[in-house]
Amino acid sequence: MSSTDSGTYEGFTAEERAAMKEHAQEQKKAARRASREEKAAEALRDVLTKISEMQDSDRIMAERVHAVITANAPALAPRLWYGMPAYALDGKVVCFFQSAAKFKARYATLGFNDPAKLDDGPMWATAFALTEVTPEVEERIAALIKRAVS
Repeated sequence: MSSTDSGTYEGFTAEERAAMKEHAQEQKKAARRASREEKAAEALRDVLTKISEMQDSDRIMAERVHAVITANAPALAPRLWYGMPAYALDGKVVCFFQSAAKFKARYATLGFNDPAKLDDGPMWATAFALTEVTPEVEERIAALIKRAVS
């Protein structure tokens, strides 16, 4: 949400409006799919296509994040969510990868939604900045994903 110096609301940014349009298109496309298997296969293709369209550094990180998530939490179903690769359990998005280019940020983000079981006392992280996916980062992601679906 953007505002002026006077604090008045100016509306959504172009990037936010584009993400909302992508989400509406994703919902329409999902409603048209026939069988559960077809839906899963097409959703996976959509995720892989979205990743392949990303800029180099985002694409490389998204490929690694996708591989770590699918290897460590096969129960999570890949799908698009607001134009981002996401992974759902029982239809609810548990986690997602937001490229840096998505909202013109300086880093990509691995985010977690409410269904992720990452609770740690009265406060815990739900998003992590990514600038590179090293073997150590892959281990941390794997641990978070396993915990999120446990």
